[in-house]
Amino acid sequence: MSRQIIHTDNAPAAIGPYSQAVRAGNTVYLSGQIPLDPATGEIVSGDISAQARRSFENLKAVCEAAGGSLAQVVRLGLYVTDLGDFAAVNAVMGEYFQAPYPARSTIEVAGLPKGAAFEVDAILVL
Repeated sequence: MSRQIIHTDNAPAAIGPYSQAVRAGNTVYLSGQIPLDPATGEIVSGDISAQARRSFENLKAVCEAAGGSLAQVVRLGLYVTDLGDFAAVNAVMGEYFQAPYPARSTIEVAGLPKGAAFEVDAILVL
């Protein structure tokens, strides 16, 4: 099976040896998005809600570059440095997704790239 690399300037460039997303057949595997401003490459200022919102905007941009939308996401992985932010992250997710929601996991981690407090990755089916 061939792989198609997905890239958009509307989301931050990869900060390591990986692609923003890879399409294999009708499935798109989206790399983690942290709250980097695509224009500056810097973490956005603000609380966990601002970080989650920027991360979901970045994810949305990559979905669109792949020819899809957030409505076609079947699985999300959410990573937070403080599980106490769970409710705030849920509220922001509710701004981007409606029922029926994608499958999801939320994992507290010791740290994220560039000192981010939130990261999201996804699987999209076109």
